[in-house]
Amino acid sequence: MNARSLIALVFIWIAPVAHAQGFAGLGLSAEGYAAVDPNRPITFPQDHTAHPGYRIEWWYLTANLTDAAGNPLGAQWTVFRNATRPADGQSNGWEDGQIWLGHAAVTLPDQHYHSERYARGGTGQAGALLTKNLLEVWIDDWGLQSLNSASETDALDQIIVSARGDTFAYDLTLTAHGPLVRHGVNGFSVKSNEGQASYYYSQPFYEVSGTITLPDGARQVSGQAWLDREWSSQPLAADQAGWDWVSLHFETGEKLMGFSLRSRDETRFTSATWISANGQPTAYGDGALRMTPIVTHEVAGRVLPVGWHITLPEQGLDIRTNALNPDAWMGGTIPYWEGPIFSTGSHLGRGYLEMTGY
Repeated sequence: MNARSLIALVFIWIAPVAHAQGFAGLGLSAEGYAAVDPNRPITFPQDHTAHPGYRIEWWYLTANLTDAAGNPLGAQWTVFRNATRPADGQSNGWEDGQIWLGHAAVTLPDQHYHSERYARGGTGQAGALLTKNLLEVWIDDWGLQSLNSASETDALDQIIVSARGDTFAYDLTLTAHGPLVRHGVNGFSVKSNEGQASYYYSQPFYEVSGTITLPDGARQVSGQAWLDREWSSQPLAADQAGWDWVSLHFETGEKLMGFSLRSRDETRFTSATWISANGQPTAYGDGALRMTPIVTHEVAGRVLPVGWHITLPEQGLDIRTNALNPDAWMGGTIPYWEGPIFSTGSHLGRGYLEMTGY
């Protein structure tokens, strides 16, 4: 058995054994790991890079794109870092306790291509570094890298992102035309009535251009993208089975991030950030956002709510979302649904839907 197989077994063990403790073990005890503190401010650019003292974090990019013929498609790029034990700062090589997982996907109306990568920290195969305001996050040959070098420019203002699988590849250039946005209270994002929380911020103002290569050839694409950064040691309560999350770019220039966390007693905990066209966030706590399933679809032996009625009365939001491809199933070691969506109703727009724990 090779090293990559051993890493795969770790993730295979985490997913089913920890299912009763929140999706993919995210409700496990945080004892020994760094705690999320509402009094610790998020600081840029330092917090763009890894936080090994926390148990879980991710760099998560979703892009709503159009090719030269006007066809819609989407791209996803994600790198997860998971600590198998509290960091002691002493280990290196294969003794390093950090495991990295990469997900990439391209979604079309009639196809969904995805790929997965594993790596062990301390070997150079994956990681995140911030050097002189230049950020690099990578796993194997997949990468997210800053293009800026000026000290007064944020490391995420202009980036390049690339990934490739057996049936697809993409190389995208992203330029931000708005500020970074902190969710919750200055980046302290509460996830349950018990107080579980994460640090959470986004860059939702990317304009994208680049190339996506599919089995039928290369396509020039352009569009909008949203990058999420989140880290925690216990982001879910033990009884929370998973979440339904949306990010939406509206034609007005406004944006919405919202999620609904599902408990096993069928109660939900919701949170939202309304982002003005100039980047000013307004945070909403539990109950303000309402997400109601209206369309279901069977995929991978599961029935999932791929269409939603979403309201946020304080912003006059009353929309319905539809999936570009209801079969956008990420069938990796820890499976979930992730794909582009479109909104109709009070606010026309496009974005992404993620659903976990089904």
